[in-house]
Amino acid sequence: MLEADEFVGEGYRKIWARLRVAGVRTSKRRTLRLMREHNLLAPARAGQPHGPKAHGGTITASTPDELWGIDITSTLTRHEGTANVFVLVDHCTAECLGLHVAARATRFEATEPLRQAVPFAYGAYEQDRAAGLRLRHDHGSQFISDHFQAELRFLGIESSPAFVREPEGNGCAERCAQRRAAGARHDRRGADVWR
Repeated sequence: MLEADEFVGEGYRKIWARLRVAGVRTSKRRTLRLMREHNLLAPARAGQPHGPKAHGGTITASTPDELWGIDITSTLTRHEGTANVFVLVDHCTAECLGLHVAARATRFEATEPLRQAVPFAYGAYEQDRAAGLRLRHDHGSQFISDHFQAELRFLGIESSPAFVREPEGNGCAERCAQRRAAGARHDRRGADVWR
């Protein structure tokens, strides 16, 4: 069956499906194993190398207000449905500097933790007030939007995106967001905990 021209470059799942249609009963894992042993698997892309690790094994900063991290997660509340939780964390102290919960996760909502954290850490929210600060974020549409990036430039904050598909580069904010979302799920008051 595999020697036919129509199967050149087919993946194991397609072969497995065609075997089932032909009445041959076998498992998907056995089909994969046999095709691998006989070098019959379709060519696969190896993926892109990510280059050297930007954080050198650690994602914490040596001094406060050197590197902040921002992240978003969503959770289901008892009374109001889905809540999107934005958190902003200092990578040195692991202190949550900004917390915002919204029904919609827009680029405008993503700037709210900045509006809380900058006056708290720097005294006021004005142009170039946080110069020298880096903000680590993922590649979510809210954080790479023109509006969010313009807000960072206005404040003098350097954008520091994490590697694609490597959330551990922003692990401090990831952990904080997950803890906050878990707190909302398990709190008896439900959505009222965010008010």
